[in-house]
Amino acid sequence: MKVGILGGGQLARMMALAGYSMGIHTLCLDPIANVCAADVTKVIQADFTDEKQLKAFAEQVDVITFETENIPLSTAEWVNEIKPIYPTLEALKIGQDRWLEKNLFKALCIPTPAFAAINNVTELEQAVAKIGLPAVLKTRRFGYDGKGQLVLKQATDMTGAWEKLGKQALILEQFIPFERELSLIAVREKNGNIQFYPLVENLHKQGILQLSQAPFENNLLQQKAEGYVQAILNKLNYVGTFVIELFQKGEELLANEMAPRVHNSGHWTIEGAVTCQFANHLRAICGLPLGSTAAKGYSAMFNIIGEYPEQKKILSIPEAHYHTYEKQAKPKRKLGHITINVADKAIYEQRLRQLQKIWL
Repeated sequence: MKVGILGGGQLARMMALAGYSMGIHTLCLDPIANVCAADVTKVIQADFTDEKQLKAFAEQVDVITFETENIPLSTAEWVNEIKPIYPTLEALKIGQDRWLEKNLFKALCIPTPAFAAINNVTELEQAVAKIGLPAVLKTRRFGYDGKGQLVLKQATDMTGAWEKLGKQALILEQFIPFERELSLIAVREKNGNIQFYPLVENLHKQGILQLSQAPFENNLLQQKAEGYVQAILNKLNYVGTFVIELFQKGEELLANEMAPRVHNSGHWTIEGAVTCQFANHLRAICGLPLGSTAAKGYSAMFNIIGEYPEQKKILSIPEAHYHTYEKQAKPKRKLGHITINVADKAIYEQRLRQLQKIWL
């Protein structure tokens, strides 16, 4: 089996590594030279609009997937005429646009912060009057890791906000004073079978994920989150790995965003789950049975951001695992991640504190 991946970043790299032991080969296509997946799999360097190269790419594989929702929808539609692409085109279309995401949540009766579409300064003023402040102003497309968004705390923050975000289609969202940020990763087979990983608690700084811990043990919230995700996956006839990001307020969960792909908050599954998110994604799109999503003990995942830590110090912790993406260090760039996985909760918490002293 050979899987084509649109994009050649770290998620493609980890999919390629997960497929290797199963005899699933991969081929990536990416416009950028020397992407990090090239260390572990073949990459065709070509623009996503290059139909000649897209055709050559698609004809070499059995099935196609993507590592980012920020590929042109027209590209996915084009290759889908040659080989099937998973997740579905509808999932990709909605995952590219925060406005479409929020409307999907609303249509499925999934609680989400109040929101409004913004196409000009007048609509921004009207939306703020309705939703109130504080609120978060975001680009509808291409925002990630804190990019493309502004927090409006008071009326004066509205001055120039439309211009700062590029005078493009935006969405205003109610600011939620949440207790914690959670995410739920799931994977769905072609026959409709869905497997859920345990809830993950996430810590962000400046919009960038710093730390994920799993499992977050709360049966009520786990069941609520699974209900939300099941509704979305069945509605979209989804195939592959999926994530929903959530705000917790007491016993309530509000959907923030979704991603139709493997996700940063699921990297802990490589060591911390019976079957990692990357292997299960490949299993799903290749028509293979899913592996168990059960957690093995307690896990934490730290993103390596901006600069590399001293590897020797990290690996001095017996339960630590060091993953590098072999990228050039650059401020705010995700360069790799570190995980710990421990069976005993007390020892896990001790190791977590050790790692926090070294890295955070």
